[in-house]
Amino acid sequence: MYDPDYPRDLIGYGAKTPDPEWPGGAKLAVSFVINYEEGGENCLLHGDAQSEAFLSEVTAATNWPGQRHWNMETMYEYGSRAGFWRLHRLFTERSLPVTVYGVAMALARNPDAVAAMKAAGWEIASHGLRWIEYKDFSRADEKAHLDEAIRLHTEVVGERPLGWYLGRCSMNTVDLVAEEGGFAWCADTYADDLPYWHRAASGWQLMLPYTLDANDARFISSQGWGSPSAFHEYLSNSVEILLEEGRAGAPKMFSVGIHCRLLGKPGRAAALKRFLDEVSANPEIWVATRTQIARHWEARFPKPE
Repeated sequence: MYDPDYPRDLIGYGAKTPDPEWPGGAKLAVSFVINYEEGGENCLLHGDAQSEAFLSEVTAATNWPGQRHWNMETMYEYGSRAGFWRLHRLFTERSLPVTVYGVAMALARNPDAVAAMKAAGWEIASHGLRWIEYKDFSRADEKAHLDEAIRLHTEVVGERPLGWYLGRCSMNTVDLVAEEGGFAWCADTYADDLPYWHRAASGWQLMLPYTLDANDARFISSQGWGSPSAFHEYLSNSVEILLEEGRAGAPKMFSVGIHCRLLGKPGRAAALKRFLDEVSANPEIWVATRTQIARHWEARFPKPE
């Protein structure tokens, strides 16, 4: 039964999606995202009560209350020590733009990585203050973390973030982002293949949907990629369908989610390398940062009154 007061939007753009008219007549906008989280995860050294258990090579990992987890810590360290630099080489060698989801605490622990991101011209968006779960935070406590994330990010990067993706978010996250008022986009949504305006409690917020399917996180999930070739095939298949839709007059946006400690491994990075070469060679694809996409969308479809 249709209920106009139902708080979720299950209709969206419907059968006919708006034409974003991507620059250069592109039929698809592609956004590559590198999640930089290493050094901001759960760890007793960070004042947490338990070790991390999320997105690592440890099968069926659990949090260890009151204990450090050496294996978990060193797997995260691989991301900042080695994986990041492998990904950095792959993208800079091809001069492809990247958006970094940077956890503020993690960025602050590796100034060399931040300097390399800036020298490459990458966009550094905010991935929150910490890489932890926020679902049980009070609204006030989550707001305090958001405010501190902006402050620390600005100190470390040299400018405030224009984009936000918390990931391990709460029901308050998007409202808090909109209320803060300084973000050109928020990616805490998986609801569409195009940006869209969301009416939050404090006003309109532009949402740039992210992805958990075209994401290397599935390498370490039970229903995920069994091999790098499966990941590459999924990305290529996605682009095939989206380009067909774009040529038919309905261009879309495609996000690829990357983690330094996961896709930064050499065997997995080979799949990314093949995909980057395919994308680079295709003139129908506009590779852009998320803020470039957001600015283009806002110019084409301004904020509702």
